[in-house]
Amino acid sequence: MTHYTLDELGWRPAFLQSLDLDHEAISDVVRISAVHRDAYEAIGPDGEIRLHMMPIETPVEARPTVGDWVLMDRALERPARVLDRQTLFARKAAGHDHSVQLIAANVDAGFIVSSCNDDFNLPRLERYLSLVRDAGAFPVIVLTKADLSEDAADFAARARKIAGDCPVETVNARDPAELEKLMIWVGKNQTLALLGSSGVGKTTILNALTGKDEAVSGIREDDAKGRHTTRGRSMHKLTNGGWAIDLPGMRELALAGTQEGLESTFGDLLELTRQCRFSDCRHEQEPGCAVRAAIESGDLDEARLVRYRKLEREIERNETSIHEQRNKQRGFTKTVKQVQSQRWAHRKRT
Repeated sequence: MTHYTLDELGWRPAFLQSLDLDHEAISDVVRISAVHRDAYEAIGPDGEIRLHMMPIETPVEARPTVGDWVLMDRALERPARVLDRQTLFARKAAGHDHSVQLIAANVDAGFIVSSCNDDFNLPRLERYLSLVRDAGAFPVIVLTKADLSEDAADFAARARKIAGDCPVETVNARDPAELEKLMIWVGKNQTLALLGSSGVGKTTILNALTGKDEAVSGIREDDAKGRHTTRGRSMHKLTNGGWAIDLPGMRELALAGTQEGLESTFGDLLELTRQCRFSDCRHEQEPGCAVRAAIESGDLDEARLVRYRKLEREIERNETSIHEQRNKQRGFTKTVKQVQSQRWAHRKRT
């Protein structure tokens, strides 16, 4: 069993501020390395440990996700609480579930992985950029399968048009020498997260950066995707001393609470809106509209304005539904505590 110090696991002095050192011991701190349906895996100076899930009434935001630092309750063999996070990736849960789903925590860099084929999708890249930037992590767009494309430079140019200050890297994911250049974006004891659709080459990148050999099949001819699919969220040690969080492909990335990330991703568009003659300009037919002028001159793609408005409405709608779900959760938690209190009182009487 390999042992790591807290520093080697990514610990920083800022996390120490989350501890009450008069009552809580730093020796009880571990980092969540994997999340399963019925348990957590964690790593600490004493090695790997498996922890029970937190109580069902624990609010979603207070439950651990991969990358979290937690204080252990050794007697109950479960996390007592989550330490304050430096960054957090979260989305609205898929489908009709109006709750938040935590994706990963304490991530320094987010590798947004797409590929130079039919998977390439600008609206999806904008969603991931908004997610990573809102979390406070540094985004890097990684375009794989450049060796299989006749015009990888065109894919990169299209990505750079919406990337802002986010770097765009094109790689042949099967060439270790090319993948080495990705190491400059994550240093020793830092953590990166691999985000993107299934089959775009995240596992191949992970293999190169960790020196491991997860099985990856070839490319399917019908949809240009790889056959390997990551099924869980887990942390892996990089060869340079950093860490990577491998995340399963997300069919649906519904944004919520990411307004700042959205504004950062569409900063060019919002700068134009501030140049409009009227502060309440709708960017349709108003005189002096800087946005319409940029569209007519070809400096701005009108589809980008449409996508921004769509995401803005989506975030507002999802925030409302999540707020309603939280109110229901608070009511459920209160009921659980009342039932537990009544049972305890009954036991004392008997």
